[in-house]
Amino acid sequence: MAVSVAKILLDLSKLEPLDGTNYKRCSQKLLIFFEQLDMDYVLFQNLPKTPTEVSTLAITAAETSITGTIAKFEDEAKLKYDRDNKIVRGHLLNHMNNSLFNLFLNYRIAKEIWTTLETRYRGDDIERKKYVVGKWLQFQMIDEKPNGPNP
Repeated sequence: MAVSVAKILLDLSKLEPLDGTNYKRCSQKLLIFFEQLDMDYVLFQNLPKTPTEVSTLAITAAETSITGTIAKFEDEAKLKYDRDNKIVRGHLLNHMNNSLFNLFLNYRIAKEIWTTLETRYRGDDIERKKYVVGKWLQFQMIDEKPNGPNP
């Protein structure tokens, strides 16, 4: 008896478009979605290299079948990476506002889009935290100021 297990995926239609101010929330939701699809590796790994050419003179009959299997496996891995990259890139572009979409439209690799967004907007988050902590450290309570209108 074959049992099919359906994955429960996030509903990304409710996700507000990435505009820079909501980077942390949007990136985490997209990352969770890509992890559920087992495509998150595209955001962190480089494009696989093409198999190196091996001289046919150096290959014996026994090695031919092994190298053929390895080359076939590498080709399948590259095809899977290309397909997953296309899907992840499409989702990233789909969940951006128009100005960011126009900016990243020419990027062909999802990892480049992800690292550029992370470099640009993660730094803003760090600067905001520094600002908030600085203001908190400067906070002083003063008893002399009245809280409400004077009677």
